[in-house]
Formats: sequence, C-alpha cells, structure tokens
Amino acid sequence: MFTRIILAAALWLMASGAQAQTTDCAALAGMAIPDTNLLSATLVPERDGLPAHCRVLGYVRPAINFELRLPVSGWNGKFYMVGCGGFCGQVLSERPNFTNAMNFGLRRGYAAATTDAGHWGAGATDARWAWNNRQGEIDWGTRAIPEVTRASRALVAAFYTRGAERSYFAGCSTGGRQALIEAQRFPDDFDGIIAGSPALDYTGLVATFLAWTTRANMDAEGRPILTHARVPLIRRAVTEACDAADGLADGLINNPRACRFDPASLQCPAGTSGEQCLNPAEVGVLRAWYQGPRNAAGQQLYPGGIPLGSEAFWPVWLTGSATAPAVNPAFALNFLRYMAFQDDPGETYQITQFDFERDPARLAPMAALYNATSPDMARFRQRGGRLIVYHGWADAIVTPERTVEWFEAATQAAGGRAEMDQFARLFMIPGFDHCGLSPAGPGINETGLDPLTALENWVERGQAPASIMTTRNTEPRWSRPVCPWPREARYNNGNFACAE
Repeated sequence: MFTRIILAAALWLMASGAQAQTTDCAALAGMAIPDTNLLSATLVPERDGLPAHCRVLGYVRPAINFELRLPVSGWNGKFYMVGCGGFCGQVLSERPNFTNAMNFGLRRGYAAATTDAGHWGAGATDARWAWNNRQGEIDWGTRAIPEVTRASRALVAAFYTRGAERSYFAGCSTGGRQALIEAQRFPDDFDGIIAGSPALDYTGLVATFLAWTTRANMDAEGRPILTHARVPLIRRAVTEACDAADGLADGLINNPRACRFDPASLQCPAGTSGEQCLNPAEVGVLRAWYQGPRNAAGQQLYPGGIPLGSEAFWPVWLTGSATAPAVNPAFALNFLRYMAFQDDPGETYQITQFDFERDPARLAPMAALYNATSPDMARFRQRGGRLIVYHGWADAIVTPERTVEWFEAATQAAGGRAEMDQFARLFMIPGFDHCGLSPAGPGINETGLDPLTALENWVERGQAPASIMTTRNTEPRWSRPVCPWPREARYNNGNFACAE
C-alpha cells in the first residue's frame, strides 16, 4: 500500500512538472529579444531516440532563421550549437550522425541550436541568394553564428531560469570555417569549439583551387578528360605506391606527404591505349590535381593539391559518377558567379573566365568578410577557450594542406607548440573523406569519430586530448587512435602509439 502511494505521488509530480514545462515552452514564443522574431515554441514528445523537448523557431533580422531544441527534463546545463555546410540555406535540424547535427548534442542533454546562416537556398551549392545581396553575404560570412548564439542563450536562460554553464560549438566544412571565425573574432561566445575540415580560406579554396581542378579536367570543348571510369585504376596504383609506408598494409595512407607517386607510371606506352593505363591528357590532369594551382610563373596559388589517398571519393567531388555530377565544379562556378567578387558577375559568368594571373588579387574584399585565416588566437586563449580541429588526409574538396599551414602559423603566433598545446590541437585523420560524409573509403566516416567527448573532458576536467580514438563501423572493423599534429599513430608489434 505504502509503495503504491509513493508511486502515485511520483507520477503526479512528473505530470505536474511536464505541465509546467509545457506552459513555459509555449510562453517562449512571446519573449522579446532584440532584433529577433520568434515564430513558435512547441512541445515535442520523446521520439526516435530524442528526448522530449521544446522546439523554438525564429529568425534574427533580417533573415537568419534558426531552431533551438530545449530538453524538457535531463538538461545537462549546457548549450550546443552546430554549423552548416556549403552555402547553407536551410535549417537542417534533422541531420543524422555528428557532422553539423544538432541532435548529436540534444541526445546528450544539451540545449541545441542550428541555423540556415541567413538565407534560403535550394541546396548546399546554390549561391543565387548572394547575387547583389551584401547583407546576405555578411550574415553567411560572419554574423549568423554570434547572433543566433545571443538569441539562443536568452531563450535557454528563460526556459530553465538560469543560463548555460558551458557553451560549445561544432561545425564542419563551412561549419568549420564558422568555428574558426568564432574563435578568432568572437572568442567570448563559446568555451569549447570543434572545427572540422574547415574551409577557412574560402576565396582561395573555391575561387582558385576548385576553379583550377575544374579547368584542368576540361578539354577544348569543355568536356571532362578524366572520368569516373578511370578512378579504380588510379586508386589501386596510389595505394600500391603509398600504403605500406607506415608499416601496415591496410589500404590507408597514413601520411600523404611521405608518399612519392608519379602519374606518368600509369601512362600507356607510345602508340597504345587500354583500360589499364592512361593517355597523356589524363596523366596531365593527374599532375595538375596532385600539384595544385599555379600561375604562369610556376608560383603556387593555394597550398598543396588533391591529396594522395583521396581517390575513393573522387566520384563525389571531382569526376562525378554514373548517376550524379561532381560537386566541386558546381561549387566553384556558383561561388564565382555570386559570391567571390565585390561586384558579382552573375549567371552568365563561366569558370573559364577566371584569370589565374589577375583574379586572385580581386578576391581580397570578400576574403576579409568570409575567411578565417588569422593565426592570432590570443583572445580565445586568454578567456580560457579550448579548440579541437580535425581534418581528413583524404579530403578532396577542402584539401588538408591549408589547414595544416594555418595551424602551424597559429602555433608560431602563440609562441610555439607547448603554448599551442595548452588550448588548441589538430588531428589529421588518415583515409577520412570531407567531414567523413562518405563511407566509400578505407578509413572511418563521421560515425566513427567523437571529438565532443574529448572537448568536454578538456574544458570541464582539464584533460587535454593526448589522442582521439576512432572506430571503423563497417567491414573491416577496427579502432585506432588519431594523434595531435604533428604526431601520428605508428603501428608497431600489434599496437599504435603517437610519435613524430
């Protein structure tokens, strides 16, 4: 009898608490937040592994739409915001897994938010919104994340009657650029930041590098020279040349910098052709891709080239497949038409019009708005912030060399590796596609990586990550550490250890 009374009382208290939260949720829609319009606040029941939560929709004027999800119970006292990919343009609140996915935090008890970065677009490569729209470019470039953070914090404090104790940001690709913009320009917004595959030099990457790789694969009639049908041959040759360099033949290229592969080794003998070799034009494309963009004087216009070991992902990014076009050419063309220059050339502009001698200098005004290339992290460090950067060695769109170059410059600006290690660490992941989006390669994808736990331990417990464990969730299955740059995981007698 006594047990039944206690149980009934507990159920009554739970029901009363749920009703109170329902009232509080609905009331959020009437909050007054400067420069912000709240559209709705709705209680969503537990579903699909997500806790019951208050779903708030709104926008920061003029057009930065956002969604905030507030756990009804079990809030961990923290705020988690994610970035968006490509040119953004949609509030992708149901993104799965880890990459730019707010529900990754919601499942852990965070109040979680995401945004469209200030405009609507038909997809991640749609840049038409930016045509003669400087405010939209400002919102996408620098304003969306700090403004949504401000509004979200006000809503969190109102719903829970106290503010978040800790705040974290995680983003990949454009989201990684947003992450570094936060650390460099708005260092007080977040205690911990995760920047994945950061497109930190947007103008150099898209307008110069992707334009170069696209042009390099065009014949005189504008048709592709190297097609997806040739990719398996190239992938096998690169793997044979580079895989065993780390002492473990597992299909992964641990460090592409250590590999020496000559595309000419695949060229057909003079006067012959066949499926098991390449013609001279195809070899020329490989040389251009692997070496990266250069001007007529031979000067490198962007660090590195397409990385060795990324070939498994070329049908997505570079060559297209039998069923879908490549992403990189569309991305470069739309950026050049609508976003790259101070005055947009518009929809008639063609990628062949980009002048590699003259036009890189014309990107400077928009670079100042978009790019997260500053090595100065002093303010973020002084306020006690912690930063984890990760990038795949097999990334064929946001190529990894620029991230390494920036991190080394930031390390020098911080006073050396010992000083940088106190607040920021870079993890280079072998065989990892852009943001780990594709499972097609020999390494892990985004489901095998959890930098948030490492960041929480660093921010909240002072435990700097000596490595981050990664797991391959498809056959062949394995787990191994990824080490802070410049260290890498070396295999010896059945174990991996971090070493330089």
